[in-house]
Amino acid sequence: MEKQTLSFQAEVKQLLHLVTHSLYSNKEIFLRELVSNASDACDKLRFEALNDASLFEDQPNLEIRVGFDKEARRIIISDNGIGLSAQEAIDHLGTIAKSGTKEFMAKLDGDKARDANLIGQFGVGFYSGYIVADRITVESRRAGLAADQGVRWSSEGTGDFEVETITRERRGTDIILHLREGEDEFLSTWKLKSIVGKYSDHISLPVLMRKESWDAEKGENVVSDDWEPVNKAAAIWTRSKSDITDAEYKAFYEQLTYDTTAPLAYTHNRVEGRTEYTQLLYIPAKAPFDLWNRDKRGGVKLYVKRVFIMDDAEALMPVYLRFVKGVIDSADLPLNVSRELLQESRDVRAIREGSTKRVLSMLESLADSESADDKAKYAEFWKQFGAVLKEGVGEDHANQERLAKLLRFASTQADEGVSFADYVSRMKEGQEAIYYITAETLAAAKNSPQLEIFKKKGIEVLLFTDRVDEWMLSHLFEFEGKSLQSVAKGAVDLGKLQDEEEKKQAEAAAESFKPTLDRLKTALASRAKDVRVTTRLVDSPACLVVEEGDMSGHLARLLKQAGQSAPNSQPVLEVNAEHALVKKLAALPEGAAQFDDLAQVLFDNALLAEGGQLEDPAAHVKRIQALILG
Repeated sequence: MEKQTLSFQAEVKQLLHLVTHSLYSNKEIFLRELVSNASDACDKLRFEALNDASLFEDQPNLEIRVGFDKEARRIIISDNGIGLSAQEAIDHLGTIAKSGTKEFMAKLDGDKARDANLIGQFGVGFYSGYIVADRITVESRRAGLAADQGVRWSSEGTGDFEVETITRERRGTDIILHLREGEDEFLSTWKLKSIVGKYSDHISLPVLMRKESWDAEKGENVVSDDWEPVNKAAAIWTRSKSDITDAEYKAFYEQLTYDTTAPLAYTHNRVEGRTEYTQLLYIPAKAPFDLWNRDKRGGVKLYVKRVFIMDDAEALMPVYLRFVKGVIDSADLPLNVSRELLQESRDVRAIREGSTKRVLSMLESLADSESADDKAKYAEFWKQFGAVLKEGVGEDHANQERLAKLLRFASTQADEGVSFADYVSRMKEGQEAIYYITAETLAAAKNSPQLEIFKKKGIEVLLFTDRVDEWMLSHLFEFEGKSLQSVAKGAVDLGKLQDEEEKKQAEAAAESFKPTLDRLKTALASRAKDVRVTTRLVDSPACLVVEEGDMSGHLARLLKQAGQSAPNSQPVLEVNAEHALVKKLAALPEGAAQFDDLAQVLFDNALLAEGGQLEDPAAHVKRIQALILG
C-alpha cells in the first residue's frame, strides 16, 4: 500500500484538541495508558493462540519494552503482542468506536479539563500520548501476517494521519513518541522506571528497560544493551495476602479502574473445593456516570489460570452488584470459554454465588461495625449505590434476608440511615407492622396528610422516595416477622395502638356522616371508588388512598413517566369529618350547586397533596375562583 493521508473521525479531532490543549496535569499518565494497551495486545495474542499456536511465531515469551533516545528526543513502547494490520491501524487509531467518547468530553469541564486521569476511563488511552508528544509513529505487524504486511501509522495529532505498508520482521507494535519541547524530564531511566513502578507494577507481563549503571570515569550513568524487568510481573491476586500491603491493593485498584479515589473496601480470597478460584473484589467510593445504564456491560475481569479472558464477565456478578470492580481467576473454566458458555456453566454459577456472598459480607462488615470510620464508609456507600442494591431484593431471593438488613431509609424520625432493625427496635408496644409511605420526594413524604395520625401518636413511618422502592416493595413483604404496611393503602388499622374510645368515636362519626358520604359518592362517581370517613387525618380535610392489592398512585405515575401503561384503578377518598371545610360541605342543602364544585375541589386538593397531577387544571382553577367569589 502506497502512503495514504486520511482524516480523523470528527470526534477524534475534538478529543485530540482537548488532549493537546487541556490535559496537562499528571502528564505521566500517558505511559500507564500505553503500557496497559501493550499488555492488552499481549493478552489478545495469548487468547487467539489457544486455537492457533503458530501465532506465537518464534517469540513464545510475551513482553513489553520501554526505551528512550535522548538525542532524538523519543520514547519507544514496544510489545510482541497481537499487532495491527493496515486496516486495523486505520480503524482503531483513526476512529473511536466506543460510545464513551462524548461522555468523556462532557466530563472535561471546569477543573476537570486539566485532569488527565479521566482519559483511561473511556477507552481512549492511546491518544494520551499527545499530552507529551507532538508526533506519534506506530509501527506494527499483526501476528500471522507476512513480514511485508507491516504498517506504519503517523500523525501530529491535528486533522490527518498517514498510513503506509512496511516490511517488519517482528510481530507486535512499536509506539514512538516524538516529545514536545519542554518534556525532556521523561528522557530518563529513573523517571520512566518510577512511572512503571507506580502504575504498572502489577501487570502480569514483564516490563523491560535497558540496564543503567554508573560510570566513574565519565561521571554519569551509562545505558547498556542488556534488558531487565522493572515491574514485579506477578499478578497481585496470585500473591499471598500477608505479602501485600494496603497501599499495593489500592494501587492495583487504581490501575484496574483508573479511579484515583481509594476504594471503600476490598476482599482477597482463594476459594477451594468443588470449584477453585481466586477473587480480588473492590467496592468503589464513587458511582460511575453510567451506573443506571443496566444495558451497559459491567462485571469483573475474568482470568483462567492467569490467562486474561474478558474485561466484563457480567455472568460472574449479579446485575445489582454491577458497581463491584475486581478480578476473578478460575482454575476450572476452559481457556476458550465464551459468553454463552459462561451463562450455562455450573462452575460459573458457583463462582457467582460465592462472589455475591463475599461482597455482601464486605458490606455487612461496614454496616455492622462499631467503628465510626466504617459507619461513615457505609453511609457513603449507601448514598452512592443504595438504590442499586435495592434491585437485589427482587432479583436475588436467596440473599433477600441479608439484603433487607443492609437497606437504609429516611423516616419521620431521621432523614437518612434508618435500617429495618433500627425501626423495629423503636416500635411502640403493641405495634405489629412496619409502616411506610412512598412519594416522589422526601418533602412530599414528610408532609403527606396520610401521616397525620401516626405523627399524633408518635409512630415512626419509613419514607421511601427512590424510584426503585415501589418495585422493591412488590417483592419484600416482611422483616423478621413484622409485615410491611403502606399508610396509603386500605383503611388505617393501628390495632392495639388505637384505644376503644377512639374506635367508638370513629364508628359514630361514620354513621352520622353517612348522608354526606352518599352525596359525595354520587358527585365523585367517575373519580373515586369509594368515599369514607377516616381516622388517619388530623389537620387535613381529605386524602386519597388505594385498596389493598391495588397499585399506588405513585407507582402508576412512575409507569406512565416510563412510557408504560398503568391499570385504571380509582382511589378511595377519605374525609376528616371534624375538619371545618368538610363540615361546611355537609351543611350545604340538598341540590346546592356549590356541593359538586366543593366535592371536586376536595378531591383535587387531595390528589395534589399526594403528588398527583390534575387532568384538567383549568377546571380546578375555575371552581376555586367560583368558591372564593361565593
